[in-house]
Amino acid sequence: MNTFDDFKLKKQLKNALADLGIDTPTPIQQESYSTILGGFDFVGIAQTGTGKTIAYLLPLIQDLKYTEQPHPRVIILVPTRELVIQIVNEIEKLTPYVSVRAIGVYGGTNNITAQKKGILEGQDIVVGTPRRFYDLVHANVLRLKSIKKLVIDEVDIMLDFGFKTQLSNIFEHLPVKRQNILFSATMTTYVDELIDDFLVNPVKKTISISGTPLDTIRQESYAVPNFYSKTNLLNHLLEDKEKYRKVLIFVSTKVNADRLAETLNFAAEISIIHSRKEQNYRTRSIEKFDNGTSRILIATDVISRGIDLEKVSTVISFDTPFYPENYIHRIGRTGRAGQEGNSILFFNEKETTLKANIETLMDYTIPLNEWPEGVKRSSQLTPEEKHKPINPDELYDQKPVLKTGGAAVHEKSAKNNRERVAKKSYNESVKERYKKPIRRGDKIQNLKKKRKKK
Repeated sequence: MNTFDDFKLKKQLKNALADLGIDTPTPIQQESYSTILGGFDFVGIAQTGTGKTIAYLLPLIQDLKYTEQPHPRVIILVPTRELVIQIVNEIEKLTPYVSVRAIGVYGGTNNITAQKKGILEGQDIVVGTPRRFYDLVHANVLRLKSIKKLVIDEVDIMLDFGFKTQLSNIFEHLPVKRQNILFSATMTTYVDELIDDFLVNPVKKTISISGTPLDTIRQESYAVPNFYSKTNLLNHLLEDKEKYRKVLIFVSTKVNADRLAETLNFAAEISIIHSRKEQNYRTRSIEKFDNGTSRILIATDVISRGIDLEKVSTVISFDTPFYPENYIHRIGRTGRAGQEGNSILFFNEKETTLKANIETLMDYTIPLNEWPEGVKRSSQLTPEEKHKPINPDELYDQKPVLKTGGAAVHEKSAKNNRERVAKKSYNESVKERYKKPIRRGDKIQNLKKKRKKK
């Protein structure tokens, strides 16, 4: 397939794609369209920026017939509010010539009343985060009896966010006969378990190997000793406004995001987004960056997946991510739709191993740049740098690790040294207290005796 003409789309959808200037399907769109349209369960593994959203929206809208019934027939679950907003916008772009009702539901705002009202007015497609979606189902506002298709996008990060319980609860309310569609950038053990538990003989398509960066991205790196040295280097680079015309900067923590925004020399050109910011603030930050009002967007990994930001010239990983997959997702924000992009990685001595893990995943050595002349290496440390950093593995391990050596393994605590006492039955306890157990039969006989006396 070379064009969308091979998809045999409705004329209305073809016109919408033409309006958007989209005439050639991406590989994931080619691989998924006929399978999804055929009603089969589907699992698509493809990198960020490869057109996954349109890959499932086109067949869903193609198959969606007009009806006035109020209950939704398609639900799309995503991990973040920003993704909800983006997908609803994509649906609107694809449906100017067809009648499709769609609504986004997500938390973090005071708009739950408006969301409830919108659902009650009747919708064909509901896009939402799992927690808010389940809240609406539990409140009996959202009825799922008419659901024919379920889409879970960015399923790997959704499971990383701890949404597995919410997903399981939602599955229990869905009709058994439905089509399941999953999209992910990586295949993990948790994703495999979800597929085994809830999908029926799914068709799996892998478009690119996890860890393979897009060919259009030029990568480079700098060895930088600490936060304030990174800031000095960043101030130096950002002076070139022509080269760094639209820059997305990823940091590891919310604290670092706010600290970096306060330290850089470009306050008027900066927007910030992280989970501590209010939803309206986050939405405005993305809008300002997208329309060019802000040249620089500082973000945590909350938006490193799925959010479609236009024409990002450079992605800078100010902090090296703990998990190498997150680096792939970060740089996927640039070099999209055939355009060239740049990626710059800052790493300190403690992050050297993390950089090596990224290079192992990609099977690629990120070129190392020399330190620019005139840029000061700072000796000032942040409070976090003065202390030993937390091992991320310690935060995410679910099972305790059993030590294999040392006498301490065999020692019991004072609490555990106490001899276990078998729990007494109710009758034994009563017998011990009253010398004779009280039985239901005795109670009945006593009542009869009382009645005879009367």
